[in-house]
Amino acid sequence: MSEHFIKEIEIKNFKCFEDFKAEGFGRVNLIGGKNNIGKTALMEAICINVYSESISLMTNVLSSPKLARDFLEIGYRYLSEAEKKEFLESIESYASVSNINNVEFNIIENNGIKEYSFHFGNKDIKVNINDFSYEKSKKHNIKFLTQLGFTKNQLKQVFESVQKKDAEDVLYKYINEFDKNILNFKIIGGDKPQCKVSNGDYRDINEFGDGLKHYISIICSLYACENGYLFIDEIDNGIHYTQLERLWEIILKISKQQNVQVFTTTHSKECIEAFNRVQLKLEDTNSYYFEMAKNIKTDKIFMTQIDSEQLEYELRNNERIRGE
Repeated sequence: MSEHFIKEIEIKNFKCFEDFKAEGFGRVNLIGGKNNIGKTALMEAICINVYSESISLMTNVLSSPKLARDFLEIGYRYLSEAEKKEFLESIESYASVSNINNVEFNIIENNGIKEYSFHFGNKDIKVNINDFSYEKSKKHNIKFLTQLGFTKNQLKQVFESVQKKDAEDVLYKYINEFDKNILNFKIIGGDKPQCKVSNGDYRDINEFGDGLKHYISIICSLYACENGYLFIDEIDNGIHYTQLERLWEIILKISKQQNVQVFTTTHSKECIEAFNRVQLKLEDTNSYYFEMAKNIKTDKIFMTQIDSEQLEYELRNNERIRGE
């Protein structure tokens, strides 16, 4: 397993996690469980852990609104200083320990003096909030694809990685498999994602529905995240169930080529079934399914790793794997 991969993590005082531990992560990780169990929050917590290598990186990832639509890419740098402070202070506290990083953030107030307390790696830094200045900072090989999808600017950025690696023909092949009427994909005029159809015309990507844009975003992000991390919320969003098996083949193949650790969530049993068929077919020993649930007695969230053979048995016998 690559040295930069998260293998285990302990999360405290973040969203729904009071004291949560997870282990056994591989290169590709699919997370299932009921609605509102904390699947997205888990990915956010992992992302904060791997992202926090400096104060500027840590504050960017912590204060990005809901770690969502404009995640680490565009929205944060357009916020006013007051808005940035508001988002950062809405977190209140965060702590995680993994095999990669030890991260903690707290807001401390003594005698009317408020400070931000940062810990990452072996560094402890406290800064008076009145003296704190925000800096633009981001890591280009960590991407978070939310249910809302990439903006045009974000899609342009990840497509540039495909271009730099001369992988356009690979992308076009995958797109044509998704829709036989689409020949290629380009960014026209600097900011207009468009697809060339069989009659030679270029059409805006939004005309083809959310599924195609999501599909292209995932493939391009795998190239953009070389030696990094890709987080995908609701991986099957907008994608027809007949396309899921091929999507998983692409993810397992490119993530291995580009050395990317992938974390994804789903509510779909069909998506879980497709994932398991592919990992068995490819004999991929570094991909895993995890089921999140809540202990009825303690009300605490826990997560269980289910190997491919056990997952196949439970899916076939319609046991506890439900997707939601």
